[in-house]
Amino acid sequence: MNIFDIIGPVMVGPSSSHTAGAVRIGYISGKLLGEPIKKAELLLYGSFLATGKGHGTQKALVAGLLGMAPDDTRIPDSFRIAEQAGIEVIFGEAHLKEAHPNSVELKLTGISGRKLEIVGESIGGSRINIAKIDGIETNFSGEYPTLVVHNLDQPGHVTEVTSMLAHKSVNIATMQLYRSSRGGDAVMVLECDQEIPEDSIRWLEHIEGIKKVTYLSLK
Repeated sequence: MNIFDIIGPVMVGPSSSHTAGAVRIGYISGKLLGEPIKKAELLLYGSFLATGKGHGTQKALVAGLLGMAPDDTRIPDSFRIAEQAGIEVIFGEAHLKEAHPNSVELKLTGISGRKLEIVGESIGGSRINIAKIDGIETNFSGEYPTLVVHNLDQPGHVTEVTSMLAHKSVNIATMQLYRSSRGGDAVMVLECDQEIPEDSIRWLEHIEGIKKVTYLSLK
């Protein structure tokens, strides 16, 4: 058992699920977008919606999008800091089906116009799960450098990605494959033990049949 399972995470309270977990969801989502945020629509679900205001969930999500950690003393001021940074923040209710009770749907727009939709879950003790990206189910924690590749469901794409990682001496910790239908849209989620070089990410983006590449760097 980890000591943090006993005493909990170091954080600005009051709740590891509603506050610290929410900060982590915002932080990981911002890293996945990969550029400064221009607009964030945050749609709350379940307990996040019902009791989140009292637990500071909204401020925590915005703080994470601003790059703050769960123990950052600026979390209570995140709305003001986001406004000063020129970030438009909109809150609403998510209409999800059979989702975790501590869930949020984030619709993010970056300064270049890049868009990303994420469903994040706070599963307790500040731990999170990224459950969806752009409408396709995923399942990863954000604790490893993570590569998410959206592609057409065609032969060869998995080999192209894994061969590139082997060439760059990047070891795959976990790999998940999803598809909407046979021959339709597919997604690969690869959690890695090392960071992936930026030029390799750019190379993947230009391969025929690959529609979108999202990368979570922990640097």
